[in-house]
Amino acid sequence: MSADLNLLVTLRMKFDVRFYLVSILFIIFDLEVAFLFPWAITLGKIGALGFWSMMLFLGTLTVGFIYEWKKGALDWE
Repeated sequence: MSADLNLLVTLRMKFDVRFYLVSILFIIFDLEVAFLFPWAITLGKIGALGFWSMMLFLGTLTVGFIYEWKKGALDWE
């Protein structure tokens, strides 16, 4: 019975909010890579519109990354 109680207490430990922020950032940039591979393969077929659409997408992600960096979401102090 005591071991079950210790397990329950361990399972309910709180995580720091920064852990969630970093994990969300990881998922966002992981999805970015998932979009880049098909885009790179079909770049010759989609033309200039596809190229500039991806540049807008990458620019938006870059601005978001810089914002998170400036806010300190990536600091583990």
